[in-house]
Amino acid sequence: MDKIKILVLTDHTNHSAENSLYALLRSMRKHPRCEKIDIATRANPLNDFFFKNYLDKKLFVSEVNESFAFSPDGKSFQKMVRRESIHDYDAVLLRMPPPLSKAFLIFLKYKFPNLIFLNDPDGIYHTGSKEFLFNFQEVCAPMKICTSAKDIFEFSQQFPIVLKPFRDYGGRGIVRIDGKKVWDGKNEMSLNAFFQKIKNTKVEYLGVKFLKNVSQGDKRIVVVNGRIIGASLRLPPKDSWICNVAMGGSSTFAEADADEIEIVNRINPTLEKLGIAMYGVDTLMGDDGKRILSEINTTSIGGIPQMEKQQGKPLVKKTTDQIWNFIRYEKIKKNAVSN
Repeated sequence: MDKIKILVLTDHTNHSAENSLYALLRSMRKHPRCEKIDIATRANPLNDFFFKNYLDKKLFVSEVNESFAFSPDGKSFQKMVRRESIHDYDAVLLRMPPPLSKAFLIFLKYKFPNLIFLNDPDGIYHTGSKEFLFNFQEVCAPMKICTSAKDIFEFSQQFPIVLKPFRDYGGRGIVRIDGKKVWDGKNEMSLNAFFQKIKNTKVEYLGVKFLKNVSQGDKRIVVVNGRIIGASLRLPPKDSWICNVAMGGSSTFAEADADEIEIVNRINPTLEKLGIAMYGVDTLMGDDGKRILSEINTTSIGGIPQMEKQQGKPLVKKTTDQIWNFIRYEKIKKNAVSN
């Protein structure tokens, strides 16, 4: 049995005890195919040459062992630090906080063509824009790409809408328009005032029909290697319509229903072709009472240990088993091509 060496690229600056990376890596290192797992953090200034200047030199890494765990001082990233070449690994697990710069993703993709990436840097860039949802309009709410005030005005005349910046994340920058009223986050203003605000800025929004059932929650479904791992329902706080936990929402137990399984089956072949093996699908309750696609997230997917506690099932191990299945299959494909 071939043993596999994995390098994890991360930035632990904003990690917390809730971050799923630690549980995932402790589980992964127990797998019989694992030779070693090392981790390099962007937060180490000695790695600036790689993360900021895109130079292919040996990285400063630390080993993931059974004691690898979160601590506020980042102690796990300071133990037994040594230098290793990225070329000495079989696979790279990207666990970087969004957004990732296009230049960095290009650097990874084309400087290290022989490595297996989870997820593929090119795939992360293409799926990282809200614009990508246009590939799946039949399972989404009515949408329009808005690149001008005129686009926004025309779309908002049909029904209340939500504007999502192409490349923002975590519920940031979302705008709601209902008639002549606009809510930019929690700030209310007139439509004219909003147009004045964006007058001298580059307008890049995905406009989406505002759904009357949004208070029923945003369901996050985690998919790894084409398999649904688990789900959780995120509910908005009392004073908001945005369900993101980072914006004050709460999370509770949920399961993917038949409509959501159909959504995953619809989008997975496209994501698979782009090298996306681990992703999060967000759904909202449509006006007709059926769940519809709201977001696709392909960077640093978390929440799995929390889902495991909610469901009482070994979801961390289920996740890491599928990660290993993906890496093994990709390694077989690469070996076949090279031979």
